[in-house]
Amino acid sequence: MKAMVARLDSFGDVLLAGPAIRAVAARAERVTLLCGPLGAPAARMLPGVDEVIEWDAPWVGFEPPPVDAADVARFVGRVAQDPPDVALVLTSYHQSPLPLALLLRMAGARRLAADCEDYPGALLDLRHRRLPHRHEVEAALDLAGAAGFPLPEGDDGRLAVRRTPPGNRPAGADGYVVVHPGAAVPARRWGRDRLATTVRLLSRAGYRTVVTGGPGERELTASVAHGSALDLGGRTTPAELTEVLARAAVVVAGNTGPAHLAAAVGTPVVSLFAPVVPAERWAPFGVPHVLLGDQRAPCAGSRARVCPVAGHPCLNEVSPEDVLAAVEKLTGRAPGLEPGPGGAEPADRMEWSP
Repeated sequence: MKAMVARLDSFGDVLLAGPAIRAVAARAERVTLLCGPLGAPAARMLPGVDEVIEWDAPWVGFEPPPVDAADVARFVGRVAQDPPDVALVLTSYHQSPLPLALLLRMAGARRLAADCEDYPGALLDLRHRRLPHRHEVEAALDLAGAAGFPLPEGDDGRLAVRRTPPGNRPAGADGYVVVHPGAAVPARRWGRDRLATTVRLLSRAGYRTVVTGGPGERELTASVAHGSALDLGGRTTPAELTEVLARAAVVVAGNTGPAHLAAAVGTPVVSLFAPVVPAERWAPFGVPHVLLGDQRAPCAGSRARVCPVAGHPCLNEVSPEDVLAAVEKLTGRAPGLEPGPGGAEPADRMEWSP
């Protein structure tokens, strides 16, 4: 049986589909993962994936491409060359699976399953109803189970990624704290001044700190690290970032892909979580975590990209001291424990080396 699992969103969304993909892979001869360009790096890291098809759908993402008939036809033609016997269309709770279901049906997919509130007509063979308050990981597993793909015995249902040889990593500094300041949209970001203060506070408390970020975030990571932390902004591939996060004691991040990548390698997370989407669906899954941010703020559930409330109170009421306390809780260190003489190892003595 040839199976396809589709998740067209971003890096973190694709990671959250991982347990459901493993469930499908346990019973299918071959699994193709259909994803968008932002999710493709994560797709190639997931156990159970045999092939990745990348397509930038015009109804997904913050900056979707225009509808182009020729591009849609090419996509349908590509899938039609070897149509799946069964396809699961995974979506977030607020998305419709029907546009993609139509195209996959046109491409010859024989059986289609998705969570769907709208009447699907002939587009779905299994119209599954998502249970309320389910985490994205659990909702995807529910759909897979209803479609005949339960998790195999011995699979704990947590996030996981394929690990590559270590390659580059911070040398001699296992057990550091990672601070990841970026996020896809402003509503999910904590202020850089607070982040920089947090890094200095962590250093004074005896923690070695590494700041991570993508190629477009180098100015941000430099201002947050500011001589108190090793700045890896724009310097890691997804595989290298995986190893950096795996060797950390704790990761401090917003609701963004690296928080889910940390969970996939079992690292605890201090989650600076803006409630524009519900934490019950998007919080770090399957690892110890501390959720910081007012989850009942006026922006809750708005899916806003830019904070609609003056002053960004849901996150700006969190203090650097709150983050330090959360890090101490997750590392098991007593609050206020005095570091050794000189505090943490200076950032300029930490290295980025093979």
